[in-house]
Amino acid sequence: MRTNTHRNNKKKIINDPVYGFISIPDEFIFDLVEHPFFQRLRRIKQLGMTHLVYPGALHTRFHHAIGAMHLMSQAVAVIRRKGHEITEEEERAVMVAILLHDIGHGPFSHALEYDIVKNVSHEQISYYFIQALKLDFPENSDDLERALMIFANKYHKTFLYQLVSSQLDMDRLDYLTRDSFFTGVSEGIVGTERIIEMLNVHNDQLVIDEKGIYSIEKFLVARRVMYWQVYLHKTVVSGEFMLINILRRAKKLVREGQELFGSPALLFFMNQDIQKVDFETNPEILKTFAQLDDYDIMGAVKVWQNHSDKVLAILSTNLVNRNLHKVEIAKEPFSPDRILMENELVRTQYQLNDEEISYFVYSELLSNNAYSQVKQTINLLMKDGQTIDVSKASDNLNISALAQPVEKYCLCYPVMRL
Repeated sequence: MRTNTHRNNKKKIINDPVYGFISIPDEFIFDLVEHPFFQRLRRIKQLGMTHLVYPGALHTRFHHAIGAMHLMSQAVAVIRRKGHEITEEEERAVMVAILLHDIGHGPFSHALEYDIVKNVSHEQISYYFIQALKLDFPENSDDLERALMIFANKYHKTFLYQLVSSQLDMDRLDYLTRDSFFTGVSEGIVGTERIIEMLNVHNDQLVIDEKGIYSIEKFLVARRVMYWQVYLHKTVVSGEFMLINILRRAKKLVREGQELFGSPALLFFMNQDIQKVDFETNPEILKTFAQLDDYDIMGAVKVWQNHSDKVLAILSTNLVNRNLHKVEIAKEPFSPDRILMENELVRTQYQLNDEEISYFVYSELLSNNAYSQVKQTINLLMKDGQTIDVSKASDNLNISALAQPVEKYCLCYPVMRL
Protein backbone atom coordinates (compact mmCIF):
# COMPACT_ATOMS: atom_id res chain seq x y z
CA MET A 1 0.00 0.00 0.00
CA ARG A 2 2.96 2.33 0.41
CA THR A 3 3.10 5.10 -2.17
CA ASN A 4 4.93 8.31 -3.05
CA THR A 5 7.83 7.74 -0.65
CA HIS A 6 10.23 8.36 -3.54
CA ARG A 7 9.63 12.11 -3.46
CA ASN A 8 12.70 14.12 -2.54
CA ASN A 9 10.93 17.25 -1.30
CA LYS A 10 8.93 16.24 1.75
CA LYS A 11 9.10 19.53 3.65
CA LYS A 12 5.65 20.58 2.56
CA ILE A 13 3.52 23.48 3.78
CA ILE A 14 -0.29 23.30 3.92
CA ASN A 15 -2.35 26.48 3.79
CA ASP A 16 -5.01 25.85 6.41
CA PRO A 17 -7.99 28.24 6.53
CA VAL A 18 -8.07 28.10 10.35
CA TYR A 19 -4.40 28.41 11.39
CA GLY A 20 -2.68 29.64 8.24
CA PHE A 21 0.46 27.87 7.06
CA ILE A 22 1.10 24.44 8.64
CA SER A 23 4.46 22.79 8.10
CA ILE A 24 4.80 19.03 7.77
CA PRO A 25 7.50 18.63 10.44
CA ASP A 26 9.07 15.33 9.46
CA GLU A 27 9.72 13.28 6.31
CA PHE A 28 8.16 10.18 7.85
CA ILE A 29 5.02 12.16 8.75
CA PHE A 30 4.86 13.37 5.16
CA ASP A 31 4.94 9.73 4.00
CA LEU A 32 2.10 8.89 6.41
CA VAL A 33 0.03 11.77 5.06
CA GLU A 34 0.62 10.49 1.51
CA HIS A 35 -0.45 6.93 2.39
CA PRO A 36 -3.83 5.78 0.97
CA PHE A 37 -5.09 5.00 4.48
CA PHE A 38 -4.70 8.67 5.41
CA GLN A 39 -5.74 10.10 2.04
CA ARG A 40 -9.09 8.32 2.54
CA LEU A 41 -9.85 10.90 5.24
CA ARG A 42 -10.25 13.50 2.48
CA ARG A 43 -13.43 11.64 1.53
CA ILE A 44 -14.96 11.52 5.01
CA LYS A 45 -16.76 14.59 6.31
CA GLN A 46 -15.83 15.69 9.80
CA LEU A 47 -19.40 16.45 10.81
CA GLY A 48 -21.52 13.77 9.16
CA MET A 49 -24.82 15.30 8.05
CA THR A 50 -24.28 18.71 9.69
CA HIS A 51 -23.97 20.37 6.27
CA LEU A 52 -27.75 19.91 5.94
CA VAL A 53 -28.06 22.68 8.55
CA TYR A 54 -24.78 24.57 8.17
CA PRO A 55 -23.88 24.49 4.44
CA GLY A 56 -20.23 25.34 5.14
CA ALA A 57 -19.67 22.24 7.29
CA LEU A 58 -18.06 20.27 4.46
CA HIS A 59 -14.61 20.00 6.02
CA THR A 60 -13.10 16.55 6.36
CA ARG A 61 -11.29 14.30 8.80
CA PHE A 62 -8.18 15.07 6.77
CA HIS A 63 -8.46 18.77 7.67
CA HIS A 64 -8.98 17.93 11.33
CA ALA A 65 -6.06 15.50 11.60
CA ILE A 66 -3.63 17.99 10.05
CA GLY A 67 -4.91 20.73 12.36
CA ALA A 68 -4.60 18.57 15.48
CA MET A 69 -1.03 17.70 14.47
CA HIS A 70 -0.26 21.42 14.15
CA LEU A 71 -1.60 22.12 17.65
CA MET A 72 0.41 19.19 19.00
CA SER A 73 3.64 20.70 17.67
CA GLN A 74 2.82 23.90 19.56
CA ALA A 75 1.97 22.01 22.76
CA VAL A 76 5.24 20.06 22.67
CA ALA A 77 7.20 23.31 22.28
CA VAL A 78 5.41 24.92 25.27
CA ILE A 79 5.90 21.92 27.56
CA ARG A 80 9.58 21.70 26.65
CA ARG A 81 10.04 25.39 27.32
CA LYS A 82 8.64 24.87 30.81
CA GLY A 83 11.40 22.39 31.57
CA HIS A 84 9.80 19.00 30.89
CA GLU A 85 11.67 16.50 28.76
CA ILE A 86 10.17 15.28 25.50
CA THR A 87 12.78 13.50 23.38
CA GLU A 88 12.86 13.76 19.61
CA GLU A 89 11.61 10.17 19.39
CA GLU A 90 8.71 10.96 21.76
CA GLU A 91 7.86 14.12 19.83
CA ARG A 92 7.66 12.16 16.59
CA ALA A 93 5.58 9.46 18.25
CA VAL A 94 3.05 11.84 19.79
CA MET A 95 2.79 13.71 16.48
CA VAL A 96 2.11 10.42 14.68
CA ALA A 97 -0.42 9.41 17.35
CA ILE A 98 -2.46 12.61 16.97
CA LEU A 99 -2.15 12.59 13.18
CA LEU A 100 -3.59 9.07 13.02
CA HIS A 101 -6.00 9.25 15.95
CA ASP A 102 -9.07 9.40 13.64
CA ILE A 103 -7.80 7.24 10.78
CA GLY A 104 -10.28 4.53 11.80
CA HIS A 105 -13.38 6.63 11.13
CA GLY A 106 -15.80 5.19 8.62
CA PRO A 107 -18.24 6.99 6.31
CA PHE A 108 -19.90 10.08 7.80
CA SER A 109 -17.75 9.80 10.94
CA HIS A 110 -19.79 9.23 14.12
CA ALA A 111 -23.17 8.99 12.35
CA LEU A 112 -22.61 5.41 11.11
CA GLU A 113 -19.91 4.34 13.57
CA TYR A 114 -21.71 1.25 14.84
CA ASP A 115 -23.76 0.47 11.73
CA ILE A 116 -20.90 -0.36 9.35
CA VAL A 117 -19.22 -2.67 11.86
CA LYS A 118 -20.58 -4.19 15.05
CA ASN A 119 -19.36 -2.86 18.40
CA VAL A 120 -15.95 -1.76 17.09
CA SER A 121 -15.15 1.89 17.82
CA HIS A 122 -13.24 4.12 15.44
CA GLU A 123 -10.46 4.31 18.05
CA GLN A 124 -10.04 0.54 17.90
CA ILE A 125 -9.96 0.59 14.10
CA SER A 126 -7.40 3.42 14.24
CA TYR A 127 -5.26 1.10 16.37
CA TYR A 128 -5.52 -1.61 13.69
CA PHE A 129 -4.57 0.87 10.98
CA ILE A 130 -1.48 2.01 12.87
CA GLN A 131 -0.47 -1.63 13.37
CA ALA A 132 -0.92 -2.26 9.64
CA LEU A 133 1.24 0.73 8.76
CA LYS A 134 4.17 -0.93 10.51
CA LEU A 135 4.25 -3.42 7.63
CA ASP A 136 4.44 -0.61 5.06
CA PHE A 137 7.11 1.31 6.98
CA PRO A 138 9.41 -1.33 8.48
CA GLU A 139 12.22 1.21 8.86
CA ASN A 140 9.88 3.29 11.08
CA SER A 141 8.26 0.43 12.97
CA ASP A 142 9.77 1.67 16.25
CA ASP A 143 8.19 5.10 15.71
CA LEU A 144 4.80 3.53 15.01
CA GLU A 145 5.08 1.17 17.97
CA ARG A 146 5.88 4.10 20.23
CA ALA A 147 2.91 5.99 18.77
CA LEU A 148 0.70 2.96 19.43
CA MET A 149 1.82 2.85 23.05
CA ILE A 150 0.98 6.53 23.50
CA PHE A 151 -2.34 6.09 21.67
CA ALA A 152 -3.28 3.16 23.95
CA ASN A 153 -2.05 4.87 27.15
CA LYS A 154 0.67 2.27 27.67
CA TYR A 155 3.64 4.61 27.41
CA HIS A 156 5.43 5.52 30.62
CA LYS A 157 4.77 9.27 30.17
CA THR A 158 1.04 9.58 30.74
CA PHE A 159 0.89 13.26 29.81
CA LEU A 160 1.74 12.37 26.20
CA TYR A 161 -1.39 10.22 26.03
CA GLN A 162 -3.40 13.05 27.60
CA LEU A 163 -2.25 15.40 24.84
CA VAL A 164 -3.85 12.93 22.39
CA SER A 165 -6.91 11.87 24.39
CA SER A 166 -8.26 13.65 27.45
CA GLN A 167 -10.76 16.37 28.29
CA LEU A 168 -8.28 18.98 27.09
CA ASP A 169 -6.46 17.28 24.22
CA MET A 170 -5.37 18.59 20.86
CA ASP A 171 -8.22 16.66 19.23
CA ARG A 172 -10.88 18.66 21.09
CA LEU A 173 -9.07 21.96 20.72
CA ASP A 174 -8.92 21.53 16.96
CA TYR A 175 -12.41 20.22 16.33
CA LEU A 176 -14.08 22.94 18.40
CA THR A 177 -12.08 25.65 16.63
CA ARG A 178 -12.45 24.08 13.18
CA ASP A 179 -16.13 23.15 13.48
CA SER A 180 -16.92 26.65 14.74
CA PHE A 181 -15.08 28.14 11.76
CA PHE A 182 -16.80 26.04 9.10
CA THR A 183 -20.30 26.20 10.60
CA GLY A 184 -20.05 29.91 11.37
CA VAL A 185 -21.16 29.32 14.98
CA SER A 186 -18.98 31.90 16.70
CA GLU A 187 -20.02 30.75 20.19
CA GLY A 188 -17.76 27.73 19.68
CA ILE A 189 -14.58 29.73 19.27
CA VAL A 190 -11.99 28.86 21.92
CA GLY A 191 -8.64 30.52 22.56
CA THR A 192 -6.44 27.66 21.42
CA GLU A 193 -3.22 29.67 21.52
CA ARG A 194 -3.86 30.86 25.07
CA ILE A 195 -4.87 27.39 26.31
CA ILE A 196 -1.81 25.75 24.75
CA GLU A 197 0.43 28.44 26.26
CA MET A 198 -1.03 27.56 29.69
CA LEU A 199 -0.27 23.81 29.37
CA ASN A 200 2.09 22.30 31.91
CA VAL A 201 3.01 18.93 33.43
CA HIS A 202 2.87 18.02 37.12
CA ASN A 203 3.56 14.51 38.45
CA ASP A 204 3.32 13.16 34.89
CA GLN A 205 -0.16 14.64 34.47
CA LEU A 206 -1.21 17.29 31.99
CA VAL A 207 -2.32 20.41 33.86
CA ILE A 208 -3.14 24.05 33.20
CA ASP A 209 -1.33 26.91 34.87
CA GLU A 210 -3.58 28.66 37.38
CA LYS A 211 -3.89 31.84 35.34
CA GLY A 212 -5.45 29.86 32.48
CA ILE A 213 -8.66 29.17 34.42
CA TYR A 214 -10.81 31.67 32.50
CA SER A 215 -9.69 30.23 29.17
CA ILE A 216 -10.76 26.79 30.40
CA GLU A 217 -14.11 28.12 31.54
CA LYS A 218 -14.68 29.56 28.07
CA PHE A 219 -13.55 26.28 26.48
CA LEU A 220 -16.07 24.23 28.49
CA VAL A 221 -18.93 26.64 27.82
CA ALA A 222 -18.08 26.63 24.10
CA ARG A 223 -18.12 22.83 24.11
CA ARG A 224 -21.59 22.73 25.65
CA VAL A 225 -22.92 25.30 23.18
CA MET A 226 -21.43 23.50 20.19
CA TYR A 227 -23.07 20.23 21.21
CA TRP A 228 -26.59 21.60 21.34
CA GLN A 229 -26.21 24.12 18.54
CA VAL A 230 -24.22 21.96 16.09
CA TYR A 231 -23.50 18.31 16.96
CA LEU A 232 -26.94 17.60 18.46
CA HIS A 233 -28.90 20.22 16.51
CA LYS A 234 -32.30 18.64 16.00
CA THR A 235 -32.15 18.86 12.21
CA VAL A 236 -28.68 17.30 12.18
CA VAL A 237 -30.07 14.52 14.38
CA SER A 238 -32.92 14.05 11.90
CA GLY A 239 -30.57 13.69 8.92
CA GLU A 240 -28.24 11.30 10.73
CA PHE A 241 -31.03 9.05 11.99
CA MET A 242 -32.52 8.95 8.50
CA LEU A 243 -29.15 7.86 7.12
CA ILE A 244 -28.82 5.23 9.85
CA ASN A 245 -32.28 3.84 9.08
CA ILE A 246 -31.58 3.79 5.36
CA LEU A 247 -28.48 1.68 5.95
CA ARG A 248 -30.29 -0.62 8.39
CA ARG A 249 -33.13 -1.17 5.92
CA ALA A 250 -30.68 -1.85 3.12
CA LYS A 251 -28.82 -4.35 5.31
CA LYS A 252 -32.06 -6.15 6.09
CA LEU A 253 -32.98 -6.42 2.42
CA VAL A 254 -29.53 -7.69 1.42
CA ARG A 255 -29.64 -10.39 4.08
CA GLU A 256 -33.08 -11.44 2.88
CA GLY A 257 -31.54 -12.09 -0.52
CA GLN A 258 -32.65 -8.97 -2.36
CA GLU A 259 -30.25 -7.40 -4.82
CA LEU A 260 -29.06 -3.91 -4.00
CA PHE A 261 -26.68 -1.55 -5.74
CA GLY A 262 -23.50 -0.85 -3.78
CA SER A 263 -19.73 -0.75 -4.04
CA PRO A 264 -18.00 -4.08 -3.31
CA ALA A 265 -16.71 -2.74 0.01
CA LEU A 266 -20.15 -1.51 1.11
CA LEU A 267 -21.89 -4.75 0.13
CA PHE A 268 -19.21 -6.74 1.99
CA PHE A 269 -20.05 -5.01 5.28
CA MET A 270 -23.80 -5.06 4.63
CA ASN A 271 -23.79 -8.81 4.12
CA GLN A 272 -22.23 -9.67 7.48
CA ASP A 273 -21.68 -8.36 10.99
CA ILE A 274 -17.97 -7.66 11.18
CA GLN A 275 -16.71 -7.63 14.76
CA LYS A 276 -13.45 -7.04 16.60
CA VAL A 277 -12.32 -10.65 16.25
CA ASP A 278 -12.72 -10.45 12.48
CA PHE A 279 -10.36 -7.49 12.22
CA GLU A 280 -7.83 -9.32 14.40
CA THR A 281 -7.91 -12.62 12.50
CA ASN A 282 -8.30 -11.45 8.90
CA PRO A 283 -6.09 -8.55 7.67
CA GLU A 284 -8.13 -8.33 4.45
CA ILE A 285 -11.07 -6.90 6.41
CA LEU A 286 -9.10 -3.80 7.34
CA LYS A 287 -8.09 -3.36 3.69
CA THR A 288 -11.73 -3.61 2.67
CA PHE A 289 -12.74 -1.11 5.36
CA ALA A 290 -10.09 1.24 3.95
CA GLN A 291 -12.06 1.31 0.68
CA LEU A 292 -15.12 2.81 2.38
CA ASP A 293 -15.90 6.52 2.49
CA ASP A 294 -18.83 8.92 2.21
CA TYR A 295 -19.04 8.43 -1.55
CA ASP A 296 -19.89 4.72 -1.16
CA ILE A 297 -22.87 5.58 1.01
CA MET A 298 -24.32 8.51 -0.93
CA GLY A 299 -23.68 6.87 -4.29
CA ALA A 300 -25.77 3.93 -3.11
CA VAL A 301 -28.48 6.08 -1.51
CA LYS A 302 -28.99 7.97 -4.79
CA VAL A 303 -29.59 4.67 -6.62
CA TRP A 304 -31.78 3.26 -3.82
CA GLN A 305 -34.30 6.05 -4.48
CA ASN A 306 -35.63 3.83 -7.27
CA HIS A 307 -35.61 0.52 -5.38
CA SER A 308 -38.75 -1.61 -5.32
CA ASP A 309 -38.76 -1.63 -1.50
CA LYS A 310 -41.06 1.22 -0.50
CA VAL A 311 -39.32 2.01 2.79
CA LEU A 312 -35.84 2.20 1.29
CA ALA A 313 -37.02 4.24 -1.70
CA ILE A 314 -38.96 6.79 0.35
CA LEU A 315 -36.22 7.30 2.94
CA SER A 316 -33.51 7.59 0.27
CA THR A 317 -35.50 10.04 -1.83
CA ASN A 318 -36.32 12.18 1.20
CA LEU A 319 -32.70 12.33 2.36
CA VAL A 320 -31.30 13.16 -1.08
CA ASN A 321 -33.84 15.97 -1.46
CA ARG A 322 -33.49 17.15 2.16
CA ASN A 323 -37.09 16.35 2.97
CA LEU A 324 -36.04 15.55 6.53
CA HIS A 325 -38.14 14.13 9.33
CA LYS A 326 -39.49 16.63 11.81
CA VAL A 327 -37.85 16.47 15.23
CA GLU A 328 -39.37 17.55 18.52
CA ILE A 329 -37.20 17.92 21.63
CA ALA A 330 -38.51 17.52 25.19
CA LYS A 331 -37.11 17.11 28.69
CA GLU A 332 -39.40 14.14 29.41
CA PRO A 333 -40.00 10.98 27.35
CA PHE A 334 -42.76 11.21 24.78
CA SER A 335 -45.93 9.39 25.77
CA PRO A 336 -46.88 6.11 24.08
CA ASP A 337 -50.12 7.76 22.95
CA ARG A 338 -48.23 10.53 21.17
CA ILE A 339 -45.94 8.03 19.42
CA LEU A 340 -48.97 5.90 18.46
CA MET A 341 -50.64 8.95 16.92
CA GLU A 342 -47.61 9.62 14.70
CA ASN A 343 -47.47 5.92 13.80
CA GLU A 344 -51.06 5.98 12.60
CA LEU A 345 -50.52 9.11 10.50
CA VAL A 346 -47.55 7.48 8.79
CA ARG A 347 -49.45 4.21 8.34
CA THR A 348 -52.25 6.07 6.58
CA GLN A 349 -50.03 8.16 4.33
CA TYR A 350 -47.57 5.50 3.21
CA GLN A 351 -49.64 2.30 3.71
CA LEU A 352 -46.99 0.65 5.90
CA ASN A 353 -47.08 -2.19 8.43
CA ASP A 354 -45.81 -1.89 12.03
CA GLU A 355 -42.29 -3.06 11.23
CA GLU A 356 -41.97 -0.63 8.34
CA ILE A 357 -43.31 2.28 10.39
CA SER A 358 -40.38 1.91 12.85
CA TYR A 359 -38.08 3.34 10.18
CA PHE A 360 -40.14 6.55 10.08
CA VAL A 361 -41.27 7.16 13.67
CA TYR A 362 -38.87 6.77 16.59
CA SER A 363 -37.87 8.41 19.85
CA GLU A 364 -34.27 8.64 21.04
CA LEU A 365 -32.36 9.96 24.04
CA LEU A 366 -29.77 12.71 23.42
CA SER A 367 -27.09 13.35 26.04
CA ASN A 368 -24.48 16.10 26.37
CA ASN A 369 -21.78 16.13 29.04
CA ALA A 370 -19.40 19.03 28.45
CA TYR A 371 -17.15 18.12 31.39
CA SER A 372 -17.00 14.69 32.99
CA GLN A 373 -15.31 14.23 36.36
CA VAL A 374 -15.64 10.45 36.28
CA LYS A 375 -12.66 9.33 34.15
CA GLN A 376 -10.42 12.38 33.94
CA THR A 377 -10.45 15.92 35.19
CA ILE A 378 -8.91 19.16 34.04
CA ASN A 379 -6.57 20.18 36.84
CA LEU A 380 -5.12 23.59 37.53
CA LEU A 381 -1.55 23.92 38.79
CA MET A 382 -1.69 26.50 41.55
CA LYS A 383 1.16 28.83 42.46
CA ASP A 384 1.84 26.83 45.65
CA GLY A 385 2.40 23.65 43.61
CA GLN A 386 -0.93 22.01 44.42
CA THR A 387 -3.36 20.85 41.75
CA ILE A 388 -7.11 21.32 41.90
CA ASP A 389 -10.03 20.33 39.68
CA VAL A 390 -11.11 23.29 37.56
CA SER A 391 -14.73 22.89 38.67
CA LYS A 392 -13.67 23.40 42.31
CA ALA A 393 -11.31 26.28 41.59
CA SER A 394 -13.65 28.23 39.35
CA ASP A 395 -15.73 31.13 40.63
CA ASN A 396 -17.99 30.56 37.64
CA LEU A 397 -21.04 28.57 38.73
CA ASN A 398 -21.50 27.39 35.16
CA ILE A 399 -18.53 25.04 35.49
CA SER A 400 -20.24 22.97 38.20
CA ALA A 401 -23.35 22.86 36.04
CA LEU A 402 -21.32 21.74 33.03
CA ALA A 403 -20.13 18.72 34.99
CA GLN A 404 -23.73 17.44 35.03
CA PRO A 405 -24.95 15.57 31.96
CA VAL A 406 -27.95 17.08 30.17
CA GLU A 407 -30.40 14.64 28.66
CA LYS A 408 -33.19 15.42 26.23
CA TYR A 409 -35.63 13.25 24.34
CA CYS A 410 -36.35 13.60 20.65
CA LEU A 411 -39.29 12.35 18.61
CA CYS A 412 -38.72 11.96 14.86
CA TYR A 413 -41.49 11.56 12.30
CA PRO A 414 -42.19 12.54 8.67
CA VAL A 415 -43.84 15.82 7.82
CA MET A 416 -47.23 14.92 6.42
CA ARG A 417 -47.79 16.11 2.85
CA LEU A 418 -51.27 17.16 1.75
